[in-house]
Amino acid sequence: MGKPAVYLSLGSNLGDRAAALSEAIERLRQLGTIVAISSLYETKPVEVEDQQPLYLNCAVAIETSLTPEQFFAGTRAVEQALGRQRCVRHAPRTLDIDILLFGDAVVTTPELTIPHPGLARRHFVLQPLEEIAADVRHPVLNKTVRELLAGLPDEGGVRRLEHDSNWGN
Repeated sequence: MGKPAVYLSLGSNLGDRAAALSEAIERLRQLGTIVAISSLYETKPVEVEDQQPLYLNCAVAIETSLTPEQFFAGTRAVEQALGRQRCVRHAPRTLDIDILLFGDAVVTTPELTIPHPGLARRHFVLQPLEEIAADVRHPVLNKTVRELLAGLPDEGGVRRLEHDSNWGN
């Protein structure tokens, strides 16, 4: 049996957003083999009351031999190394890394929930993820990423950016 594919959502809305995402992807290579990186998407902040800068988001697929808990610790270390401070929920951030899916694993602990609880209702997560994993199935909802995205109302606010062909490499 192969290593599980882990699907991540990366976002940044402070500082040089693209550089932060690029550096995060480089550091994530320590956790496994990156097999796919989506385009960059510029998105409006959600679930916030105050004015915040727009986010840059992308999705990343990684094959890893780590456990979900080990992988989570690794993503937290990457966030911290790039200046993430966790003081206020939904505050602007230099980097946010969410584990969306971890193979077929279902994890529910006080620190970690996989699949990510917001996955099925967020355009800014599903649109980049669909680009690299349209046919991947949510292990609880039993729907593909494409089906989840198609089931959401189009709220706008998610724009795919044209970018350098070397993005993420």
